[in-house]
Amino acid sequence: MLRQLLPVLLLTISNVFMTFAWYGHLKFKSSALWIVILVSWGIALLEYCFQVPANRIGHEYFTAAQLKTMQEVITLVVFSIFSIFYLKEDFQWNYLVGFGLIILAVFFIFKRW
Repeated sequence: MLRQLLPVLLLTISNVFMTFAWYGHLKFKSSALWIVILVSWGIALLEYCFQVPANRIGHEYFTAAQLKTMQEVITLVVFSIFSIFYLKEDFQWNYLVGFGLIILAVFFIFKRW
């Protein structure tokens, strides 16, 4: 059971790095674009150091579709927290509805039919 949780932990860590790589620069709009790109690539390299093992280990227990679905839900949670606390953006009701519909997909993908 603990081994099955390891991919979730690794995917969560990788998503934190990737969220900063993709959106962290929005607080530094005055920085040169080429600098932002290089910094983002460096952060993305760290992200891959967690994402690749997460999928390699996770594929022992989950299908690729289940891993991708898990990653998307983790991304939504990480991004929501990031946008509220780092970017200081409001979380609107329609985001919650949209994310809820995506999470509903988890039921259909993980359910054994």
